[in-house]
Amino acid sequence: MCQLNLCFQPAWLIRTLLVCWLLTQSAWVAAHPPGLSSVDVVVKPDGVIAKVTFALQDIEAFSPMDSDLDAEVSDAEREAAKPAVAKLLADQFRLLDGNAVLAPSEPGRVDYDEQNNAHVEFHFGPLSSGRLTLQSAFLASLPDGHQQYLTVKDGNGKTLAEKMLGKNDASLSVELTAGAAQAGGGAWLTAFTDFFKLGVEHILTGYDHLLFLFALLAVTHNFWPALKIITFFTIAHSITLALAGLNLVELPSSFVEPFIAATIIYVSAENLIRGDHPKGREWLTFGFGLVHGFGFASVLREMEISSSDTGILLPLLSFNLGIETGQIAVAAIVLPIIWWLNNQIAIADKFLKSCSAAVCMMGAYWLLERTVL
Repeated sequence: MCQLNLCFQPAWLIRTLLVCWLLTQSAWVAAHPPGLSSVDVVVKPDGVIAKVTFALQDIEAFSPMDSDLDAEVSDAEREAAKPAVAKLLADQFRLLDGNAVLAPSEPGRVDYDEQNNAHVEFHFGPLSSGRLTLQSAFLASLPDGHQQYLTVKDGNGKTLAEKMLGKNDASLSVELTAGAAQAGGGAWLTAFTDFFKLGVEHILTGYDHLLFLFALLAVTHNFWPALKIITFFTIAHSITLALAGLNLVELPSSFVEPFIAATIIYVSAENLIRGDHPKGREWLTFGFGLVHGFGFASVLREMEISSSDTGILLPLLSFNLGIETGQIAVAAIVLPIIWWLNNQIAIADKFLKSCSAAVCMMGAYWLLERTVL
């Protein structure tokens, strides 16, 4: 009896800490990473075009659209807010021709899309120097985690420079001489690193994806079943991430996000009903993983990466590698704890059921949040 208690207490403590960590991480943060935005700059002989894309919620905090304060933004209110949105970004986004600040030749043109993004396009006059500097001061007002993908291209669509901007690094200078443009091709390494880091950050802060993976792995007792689950999940979401990134297949986020929450509910409920011996879990993982891939692709879509005709393969590859690296890192930490607890006969069933119930409740909350709340 004494031996049982000695074995039970540390296991119970670890189990409790694990459940508490999952709940606190999930309940108090969003299921997806902080905001993302993009800036596409095209340098032509007759002028410069800059297109800035932000999620509407990032802009509404600084340029309120709900003029009648009824907690709903109508189409008419969004239309009426366009001049204010254009002015807000015009004041915060600067282009320098050498050391001279460029002024837009006309007010920014604002458009909205079905993904709740605002697109603001500015036109500037031709450049007189060989150096273009871009400063995105608006990032200083956004959360620390906000990232902005900046690309600079010439009139033929050739990429001159690209960079992931953040609050502490919100500018980029580009040498536009012929030699510098050729040298700029080496920017692929920077782009690879930026999107690799973005992939790691996305999976580490994508708590819905992590809880789904945890619920799948919670029934495993050793390496081989866990490897099959992780492999099938990786193959599945890589397929749909590529299809969505290349604009071959597209599903609306209004379907994808609730469905992801539903997959969490289903898997955790299966754990409660069938225990730690569900059959065909790797195939279930593959099917649901296809939908999670569309969720991963939403990051590239928010940054307008998927709309580009060139340069999509490198971001797609490095972003996916980042996701896999983050996923493997999390699994390497969590799986030994899961296996140890599942092999403790006295508490294995309690561990599986308590964790699965907590995950199921979190999935239900996300489902309600993404459909009716």
